[in-house]
Amino acid sequence: LALVSDAGMPTVSDPGTDLARAASEVGVRVVPVPGPSAVLAALAGAGLPTDEFTFIGFPPPKSGARLKRLKSFARIRSTLVMFVPPHKLIGTLEDAIVAYGDRRCSVCRELTKVHEEFWRSTLSQAKEEFERR
Repeated sequence: LALVSDAGMPTVSDPGTDLARAASEVGVRVVPVPGPSAVLAALAGAGLPTDEFTFIGFPPPKSGARLKRLKSFARIRSTLVMFVPPHKLIGTLEDAIVAYGDRRCSVCRELTKVHEEFWRSTLSQAKEEFERR
């Protein structure tokens, strides 16, 4: 059995986790073959500290639940990495400002593609910039 993905490292914040768990529970050996990782690509290009980081995954889609989840990481001073769908970016930035204050951030988009972008500044400036786009 093989799980292959054209969208990053399988099982990192995707349903492949369920397959790996189910396979291991019935005695199937699970062997990862390292490949592309959007988390590490974003971290490497973000221009933020890389010595320590926390991966949040996809925050909840609704603001109330998302803010609660983001606030649960507020005391962590290391770099936080999360996946955010484009249509949720502004709301997530607004919630992040409430949860973390106006800390430095990098919006990393279209990684490893022709229109790859690493936009760096603060959360409030990111909100202003991506509202204009």
